[in-house]
Amino acid sequence: MRSFINLDQTFGSQPVRLGVRLARIDVGCGRQGLYRDQLPQLLDALAEATRVESITASSAIEGVVVDAGRIQGLVAEGTEPRRFRNRNEREFAGYRDAVDEISRATELEAFSVPYVLHLHRLLFGHTDGGGGRLKTEQNLIVSYERGHREVLFTPPSPKETEFLLPDLFDRYRQAVADQAAHPILLIGALVLDFLAIHPVADGNGRLARLITTHALLQQGYAVSRYVSIEQRMFATKDAYYDAIYASQRRWHEGEHDVWPWIGYLVDVLATAYEDFEGRVVARRNLATGSKQDQVRRYILHHAPTVFRFRDVRSALPGIGDPTIKRVLADLRREGAIEAADVRASGRLSAWKRRSQVVEP
Repeated sequence: MRSFINLDQTFGSQPVRLGVRLARIDVGCGRQGLYRDQLPQLLDALAEATRVESITASSAIEGVVVDAGRIQGLVAEGTEPRRFRNRNEREFAGYRDAVDEISRATELEAFSVPYVLHLHRLLFGHTDGGGGRLKTEQNLIVSYERGHREVLFTPPSPKETEFLLPDLFDRYRQAVADQAAHPILLIGALVLDFLAIHPVADGNGRLARLITTHALLQQGYAVSRYVSIEQRMFATKDAYYDAIYASQRRWHEGEHDVWPWIGYLVDVLATAYEDFEGRVVARRNLATGSKQDQVRRYILHHAPTVFRFRDVRSALPGIGDPTIKRVLADLRREGAIEAADVRASGRLSAWKRRSQVVEP
């Protein structure tokens, strides 16, 4: 809400480099429809892989981690409560339900307090309550990084929250209708203010990432369907939190600097679009030959120099894990790749392509 009181002040000092990144995002956004028409099966496969990555990563950011062998069963629709082994699995399934609510909606709802509390209710729908209500006690954002408890930010009180949250959504909707700034900037300000208000007792971070996905889809930025934004946030978790906290300083006074957070978000989205286009181009180039040939070509010519099992799987939806493992083993025997991290194993293994090796 504080970011929307004076939009000229909030966005008046936009860093020059962000304009270039925003332009690249808009170009990528403009190509989405073309890819959807030309490669529907590829995009469907990417969407399902992204769904699993997003549920897993957004949960992991908050320390909600489940055994890797349990993930596929938990992301399946209709997982019955009696199959859950612990609270983490219940919360994991709750995030699945909330993600599916957004991604499968034929028409996305406008932001409102009842709608956000509905998402919150889904988040904790498999636990013993606690979802679907605004906070009733003061919450704090704290850190124990330096060996002691340090208060990083004090959100508004529960009484203030009852006013500030609907006011934030009203101001955001009006700013979008007025085209007051680039849509990504408005989304960044919405998420920043939501996190500053911290409206619920538990699950604020996950709600904020759901709101991010919802707002992006609502404004036509569908990359979040095909490349996991949450996975990128998890991979850069320290930078994610640093950007939020930097932009929350002096938020109560309306003198905060939105650019650390918005700059981070823009960079995440720009690289996501680059990754999306790279996957589409690679898949087009790999669409001939046997499945093993496709895996070989991807690893030798398209994968990053250091890559993981999941990179191959994401780039080649429809090709099973056994085929990928077989090709990895063959290429290692041939000396085309080598282990980049001897401590990891299985799907966590990192591989390094040896630059002097070329495809025969």
